[in-house]
Amino acid sequence: MKINTKLSCLVMAIIMSNYVHAQDTVRYTGNTLSNVDYHHGQLKPVVGVHNIQVFRANRESPSLAGGHGFTYNHQPFLAFWNNTYYLQFLSNPIGEHIAEGKTLLQQSKDGYTWSSPVELFPPYLVPEGFSKPNHPSKAGKNLYAIMHQRMGFYTAKNGKLLTIGYYGVALDKKDDPNDGNGIGRVVREIKSDGTFGPIYFIRFNSSFDQKQAKFPFYTVSKDKAFKEACDELMADPLMMQQWVEEADRNDPIVPYHRPIKAFAYYHLNNGDVVGLWKHALTSISKDGGKTWAYTPLRAPGFVNSNAKIWGQKTSDGRFATVYNPSEFRWPLAVSTSENGLDYTDLLLINGEITTMRYGGNYKSYGPQYVRGIQEGNGKPKDGAMWLTYSMNKEDMWVAKVPVPIQASVEGTVEDNFTDTNQQAFSLWNIYSPLWAPVRVEGSALVLRDSDPYDYAKAERVIQASKKVKLEFKIQPEQNNTGSLEIDLLNEEGLAAARIIFDDQGAIKTKVGYRDNGVEAYEGGKDYLIGLEVDVPSRSYKISVNGVDKGTRLFFQPVDKICRIAFRTGQVRRFPDANTPTDQDYDVKDAGKKETEAIFKLIQFKAEPRN
Repeated sequence: MKINTKLSCLVMAIIMSNYVHAQDTVRYTGNTLSNVDYHHGQLKPVVGVHNIQVFRANRESPSLAGGHGFTYNHQPFLAFWNNTYYLQFLSNPIGEHIAEGKTLLQQSKDGYTWSSPVELFPPYLVPEGFSKPNHPSKAGKNLYAIMHQRMGFYTAKNGKLLTIGYYGVALDKKDDPNDGNGIGRVVREIKSDGTFGPIYFIRFNSSFDQKQAKFPFYTVSKDKAFKEACDELMADPLMMQQWVEEADRNDPIVPYHRPIKAFAYYHLNNGDVVGLWKHALTSISKDGGKTWAYTPLRAPGFVNSNAKIWGQKTSDGRFATVYNPSEFRWPLAVSTSENGLDYTDLLLINGEITTMRYGGNYKSYGPQYVRGIQEGNGKPKDGAMWLTYSMNKEDMWVAKVPVPIQASVEGTVEDNFTDTNQQAFSLWNIYSPLWAPVRVEGSALVLRDSDPYDYAKAERVIQASKKVKLEFKIQPEQNNTGSLEIDLLNEEGLAAARIIFDDQGAIKTKVGYRDNGVEAYEGGKDYLIGLEVDVPSRSYKISVNGVDKGTRLFFQPVDKICRIAFRTGQVRRFPDANTPTDQDYDVKDAGKKETEAIFKLIQFKAEPRN
């Protein structure tokens, strides 16, 4: 009997697999896979991606984090409205599902410089005695709600921008605030002058006594346009599908009641809707999200664990999905498609993992929970794909991804930098923390670093070459603090050679285990570094300010040189696939700055000589 049952299940699985393959469904048909032993997955980067930190958690000095000292920050959402970027994210004191919870908002005019976060939805005290079915505990006098929404913004047809939150309840640190037994969903308007409308409830959980609500129900508002926007929101099946996890399990305004997580969607050219959920589950809707063609199943070929996956149509008429292509929450990668169904490549968005400075409940390592700008919530004028994600469930980041999405460069590269000419800057890949920013200042690309646990990085993709001549001019402002490492990398991000400006005033090269001295350097002086790289002989000639400094061997063999990285710190290997899941410690002096080091890249040239 057991054998027959197993056989029947196998046959059914094969039938369902064939059925899905016969349908329109998202699939990955490329050959590139991510290597989890490297934070960058050994993936080729998209040319010109700018990763910008917008919020750095700080428990010791909240004034350096806009007055907010909570160190669990996660689940961001992004909108573009009134020529302004809006970023909403959740915040808890220490860890996930541990009260008190609130939602914060930041805004920016250019995506690079962001306001300090303001409190959008404040902590909410759970009524004493609140209970859940089948849970032994009840809420005490000082239990606060947990905010855990899966939708952040809605732009109504009448022009109103709504922002949405959800107050759930976790009776202990393992309890789920999204089990449909919480308090309810709240809404308020973001106005064009930067102020906010009052907070209202827009939907209660049936488990909550509405008479105890601290905020009124939206229907009492005297703003007719606001109420129309709320009604319009709740009449849209695709909007309501984003509410499923927090809603009552049989809420009639939610079309599909299975509480699979973190719904995202985009429209195909024929009007069909592609639905995406955690674990790369997918299905197709032909009626605007009212029904789904088949039970959501894992998209064939996609590798994705339990972090979010994002999908959208890009400004060039193509499509992109962005996610962590591993069983871990690194790296952050993008796959592209011509038709929104067949995805053929896998490219790097962010392959960095900063140090997790503060331990906490369910704090996962890596750049994760990515979200872009949902259809209807604005189109930035630059045509780029703008993304937001959390790092280590601690800090907030955005990424500007140029469109069209490309991974290669041909010909000679010759870059000079000015404030008014951003063309060169736009072709560099930057990783820019708040305390280690990368930006154009005057006539240089400047890497600053006062962060003891992170670094600034600027990387230039060049034509893949076996022989290449490189020249770059560096001006260090000091020679007694900080360091700059310059790596010659292959397609998979493996370094063949490294030139170092160390914190003792010496220029060095890496030679196997040891570093080899080149010459001393002074602060405030220009250094023109020349490299003649020859991959077949695993060597390069180096000169400084026109003076020959001899020939050095690669410390690692590679097949080609494909890009150059300038980094104000050493390569990170932690965490790795064997690192324990939950970090239960804080690092020392996480909220303090170091003495700032500054390195200016004044010019850069790469001339292939294949």
